[in-house]
Amino acid sequence: MTNAVEVNGLTKRYGNFMLDGISFNVPRGFICGFIGQNGAGKTTTLKLMLNMAVRDGGEVKILGRDDVSVRGDIGALFDRPCFQDEWTPKDIEKALRPFCKQWNGTAYWRYMRRFELNPKQKVKTLSRGMKTKLGMAVTLSYNAKLLLLDEPTSGLDPVMRDEMLDILREYMETEGRTVLFSTHITGDLEKIADYIVYIDKGKVLYSGLKDELIEKYCVVRGGKGDLPPGKRVIGLREHVGGFEGMVETADIGGFPPGAVTEAVTLDDIMIYMNRGGDKS
Repeated sequence: MTNAVEVNGLTKRYGNFMLDGISFNVPRGFICGFIGQNGAGKTTTLKLMLNMAVRDGGEVKILGRDDVSVRGDIGALFDRPCFQDEWTPKDIEKALRPFCKQWNGTAYWRYMRRFELNPKQKVKTLSRGMKTKLGMAVTLSYNAKLLLLDEPTSGLDPVMRDEMLDILREYMETEGRTVLFSTHITGDLEKIADYIVYIDKGKVLYSGLKDELIEKYCVVRGGKGDLPPGKRVIGLREHVGGFEGMVETADIGGFPPGAVTEAVTLDDIMIYMNRGGDKS
């Protein structure tokens, strides 16, 4: 299996925050969700991968290359697309076309119609959601082999978020394409992602198949007295009626019949991990 993205020992310090030598791979042909709390290092990582910030250490290979020649094969979109306030969608295409050898004007205007965007409307008058749609229309018109997206569904209503996921599925129908996108809306990832990179406080906690991560844990709830002494529980919370927490599926044995176990979501994993780690 070849990798579209290879990150090894990537390091960056900003004040009190440090991206701490993180490493992960994204296999070619996968949709990969990049998850973590706000401030975990997701946007910093994406900017370092694109050389938008200077690394303190580490290496990045994209599509097997580590030089500027790869830029034409990448489509990138950040939370706040940077377009001139006075520009219209027509102005944006006019500005970008000379610098993008693979620019697909037909695709651009198809997405403009699909997103119901006015080609003559100035950027400064667009809502946040409309700016996100415009940014996606631009990004999807590069004929890129790899999309790096930072919060691509942020600011969109549920119907438009679902349509955006359909668009990413359509993008992936061409062989050899890959998507890496960060989001705090983990429900979107559960619908579409094959692969997950989970980062917390500048460190990678998990990198691998989404289904393997979800199958690794389960939520357990029980009444008073149902928690076996010394049992390893992640993010344990005890209350008047009993307790709740997360355990590894392999460690589920030993709970009494009154305890209830449930499948986890990506949200569950992030919440319980954030509560303070293992308790017993």
